[in-house]
Amino acid sequence: MTDWLVRRFLTGVSTTDPAGRTRYGQFAGMVCIVCNVVLCIAKGMVGFIAGSVSIIADAVNNLSDASSNIVALLGFKLASKPADDEHPYGHGRFEYLASLTVAALVLAVGINLVITSVQKIISPEPTDFGPAVIVVLGVSMAVKSWMALFNGSMGKRISSETLEATAIDSRNDVITSGAVLAAAILSYFTGFDLDGIAGTVVGAFICWSGFSLVRDAIDPLLGRTPDPALIKHIHDKIMSYPGVLGTHDLMVHDYGPGRQFASAHVEMAGEGDVFASHDLLDNIEQDFLKEGMVMTLHYDPIVTDDPRVSDMRHWISIHIKEIDPRLTIHDLRTVPGPTHTNVIFDCVRPHNLAMTNDELRAAISNIVTSKYPKAICKITIDNSYVSSQQ
Repeated sequence: MTDWLVRRFLTGVSTTDPAGRTRYGQFAGMVCIVCNVVLCIAKGMVGFIAGSVSIIADAVNNLSDASSNIVALLGFKLASKPADDEHPYGHGRFEYLASLTVAALVLAVGINLVITSVQKIISPEPTDFGPAVIVVLGVSMAVKSWMALFNGSMGKRISSETLEATAIDSRNDVITSGAVLAAAILSYFTGFDLDGIAGTVVGAFICWSGFSLVRDAIDPLLGRTPDPALIKHIHDKIMSYPGVLGTHDLMVHDYGPGRQFASAHVEMAGEGDVFASHDLLDNIEQDFLKEGMVMTLHYDPIVTDDPRVSDMRHWISIHIKEIDPRLTIHDLRTVPGPTHTNVIFDCVRPHNLAMTNDELRAAISNIVTSKYPKAICKITIDNSYVSSQQ
């Protein structure tokens, strides 16, 4: 069904450029608004006639979902605005704000449902469960199951956290309606009114889901660690070019789906042609740009024709892992003197290492001087911005 809708209404629309993503997001939002409004009206009428607080709450939940879809529509529209003088990286993070708003609405619905259901447990009122209740809830579960699949599929097509959050919300609605339906059937056959209890359980589940969605929506706004698969792709792509000996200090900045900027240092032989090395880095940057990522690369020359320096670099790289196996070094060079040799390099530390920078420098210096007693280490401690190892 999703593929048919895409072929019918979105043929030829790109899933990668901002305008195409906006078209996909707006189409998904309109489909969901129509479905949620229809379900809200049907459940509201049946719930009012039956006097069921859980069915009416479920109808209000659908109305809230329609509001969330409207927020998502606005999010896609605002995120598609081009860059301007005040926002040179574009407005893509509006989509993350839309995801956060949807999550907050889900949480609010769950809290309201718990309060209403507890009130009915304390002050019970008779509920008229009949065939109409079973039919409307069964239809609702079928529609919401399709909506969960629809939004999940559309979200994957355009890598949209907003649509994926909407898919999770639709899945929650299936569970909600299923719990209400089960309570209705049990109440009908046992004569014991489970409406308030069912509403409380469903509300608690929605609250838990809402908290999870809020956390997931906040992560990209705070600057979460990039996807490990993306980190590996960047590393492997840079290392695939001739003359590249290593790469480090990778940073990835996310300004919204499809709007990623990155920078990295690239190690190349210092004895080579500087202009040729610079030309190669320009080519690598252009190749990343074709993939939609703005990449900035810094040239790090390293000594390759002095075996003593190469041996020292290799030895230190191995033995600093005695402190922590995640430690790495780069940009090592030496400045020999009559009484000592300055050994200058950078060390990348993981965020959760239980040592201060000064303690780490002292520990590394002790290891180096055990092998090279005339060495005086000049160490710059770097933080990793992508993972414990780069």
